[in-house]
Amino acid sequence: MDMQRTILWMIFSLSLLFLWDGWQKYNGQPSMFGTTPVKTATTDAKPPVTAPDGSIPSAAPGAAAGSTAVPGSAPAPAPVEAKAEKIVVTTDVLRLTFDTLGAQIVKAELLKQPDVEDHTKPTVLLDESTSRTYLAQSGVVGAPAGAAFPTHRTLFRPVTDARQLSGDAMDVSFEAESGGVKVIKTYTLRQGRYDIDVRHDLSNVSDAPLAPSLYLQLTRDGGKPPGESHFYSTFTGPAIYTSEHKFQKVQFSDVDKNKATFAKSSNDGWLGMVQHYFAVAWVPPEGAPRTYDITKLDSRLYAVRAVQPVGTLSPGTGNSIEAKLWIGPQDQQAMAAVAQGLDLVVDYGWLTIIAKPVFLLMTWLHSILANWGWTIVALTVLIKLAFYPLSAAGYRSMARMKKVTPRMTALRDKYKDDRTKLNTAMMELYKNEKINPLGGCLPMIVQVPVFISLYWVLLASVEMRNAPWIGWVRDLASPDPFFILPALMMGTMFLQMRLNPKPPDPMQAKVMMFMPLVFGGMMFFFPAGLVLYWVVNNLLSIAQQWYVGKQADKALAAA
Repeated sequence: MDMQRTILWMIFSLSLLFLWDGWQKYNGQPSMFGTTPVKTATTDAKPPVTAPDGSIPSAAPGAAAGSTAVPGSAPAPAPVEAKAEKIVVTTDVLRLTFDTLGAQIVKAELLKQPDVEDHTKPTVLLDESTSRTYLAQSGVVGAPAGAAFPTHRTLFRPVTDARQLSGDAMDVSFEAESGGVKVIKTYTLRQGRYDIDVRHDLSNVSDAPLAPSLYLQLTRDGGKPPGESHFYSTFTGPAIYTSEHKFQKVQFSDVDKNKATFAKSSNDGWLGMVQHYFAVAWVPPEGAPRTYDITKLDSRLYAVRAVQPVGTLSPGTGNSIEAKLWIGPQDQQAMAAVAQGLDLVVDYGWLTIIAKPVFLLMTWLHSILANWGWTIVALTVLIKLAFYPLSAAGYRSMARMKKVTPRMTALRDKYKDDRTKLNTAMMELYKNEKINPLGGCLPMIVQVPVFISLYWVLLASVEMRNAPWIGWVRDLASPDPFFILPALMMGTMFLQMRLNPKPPDPMQAKVMMFMPLVFGGMMFFFPAGLVLYWVVNNLLSIAQQWYVGKQADKALAAA
C-alpha cells in the first residue's frame, strides 16, 4: 500500500509539474525545462511611441538633439536614377547576399550545415522571401530636422570587387552619403569563420557640426524555424546580454503584450536572435555606451537593436566604429571567443550548472572517439558508473521488495476490508525484512537533475546535427528513419518492468504495462541521439539491476 501511494504521489506530482509548465508556455512564459526565465532589468519595457512612418524612436546616451528614430523594416523606394542590386559573396562556410539598398545582409546560407528538409542544400539562416524575413541591418540616425543620414533604407554603392574568398580574409565595402554624413560600411570575412568584422567609417562632409548615432539591428518574423518539432520546445526570439543583467531572452509574445523586460542601456554586451542550433548576433564595441531596444515593427516583424552615439563630428572630421556580426551555428567555443556570454545562446535553463560540465565532458570524449554517437554511449556509461552506488542501493531495495511481493499480496487479501490492520501489517513486514519502501525511488530521484541536464545537452548541441553514428543512423538530431532505436527503447522498458517488483494492485500493474508503449511511441518523433542515450541507459540499468539482484539473492541465501 505504501509503495502504491508513493508511486501515485510521484505520478501526481509530475503531472502537476508538467501541467504548470504547459500553462507557463501557453501564457508566453519560458519552459521550466528548456529556457531560463527572463531576468527583469531595472525598468520595465514601456509601450513604444510610434513615429508617423511606423518607426520606433530610440534614445542614445549622449546623442545631440535631432531625430534618432530608427527606420522600420519596409524599404523606401530607391532613387529613380539608381537601382538597388543584390551582391553574392562566398567564403568556405558562408554565402552572403548583400542588398545595396542599405548595404544589409538579406540572405545567409551556411554551406557546411545541410538543410533539415533537403540535405543537398545548405541551411538558409537569414532570408528575405515571401514566407520568411530575417535581416542583418545597420545605419546612422540623429540627423537635424529636415535631413536624413544613411540608413538601411538608403541606396549604397559597392566599392570593392571581390566576391569569392581566395585567401585568409576579404573585405566587402559599400558607401553612401546623405544629410552631410558619408558612411563607408566594410564587412571583413575570414576563412572558416562565422564571425564578421563590420566597420562603419563616418565622415562629416557638411559645413556644420553633426552628432550622429549608429544603430545595429536584426529584423525577423515571429515564425518558428523550418523543421521545428511539435514534441519538444526550443526557444526562438530576441536576446540581449550585458555584464550587469547577464543573458536575457525575450518571448515574441511578451513583445506583443508590451511586457518585455530587458536591459535598456549598458557599456557592454550584445544583441541577437536565437533559434534551435543557430544564432545571429551583433556585438558593439566594448566600453561604448549604447541603448538596447526590442520592438514590434508590424503584424509579423520584430526588431532587436542597439543605438550608439558616434560623438560630435566637426566639419571635415570623422570617426570609425568597429563591431562584430555572428551568423552561424551555436558553436560554443567559437562564440565565447567572439564576445563574453555569446556562448550562452546555447541555454540549458535552470540546470546549466550541471549541463555545462556534462557538455565539456562530452566534447572531451569526442576528441578521443571522433564520433558523436559513440560519444553519447561513452558519456552514458560514465554517468551510470558515477551513480552506481546510488543505483545499487535502489536496486537492492527493489530486490527485497520483489522477494516479499507475494507476502504483501497475501496481506492485502487478508486485510482487504480493514485498512488500519493492513497498514500495520505492512509496516511490520517492512521492519522485519529491513525494507525502506522509498529505497528504490529516492536514489533515482537524486539522479533526475543530471539526466534532465544530459537530455538538454543532447537536444541543444548543434554538434549532433547531421552527425552520423553507425549504419542507418546518419543524423543524430533527426528521428531514426527505420524506428529501430524506438523499438529497442520499448523492448528495454518491458524488460526493466520484468525485473522490478510487480505492483500488488492489478489495475496499477495494467497501467504500468502501457507505459513502455506510450514512451516508446513518443520516441519515434525524438532525435536519434536522445533515443540512443535512453536505450543505452536502459541497457545499463538492466545490467546493473540484474547484477545487484543476483548479489542480493546470494546474501539472502547466506543469511
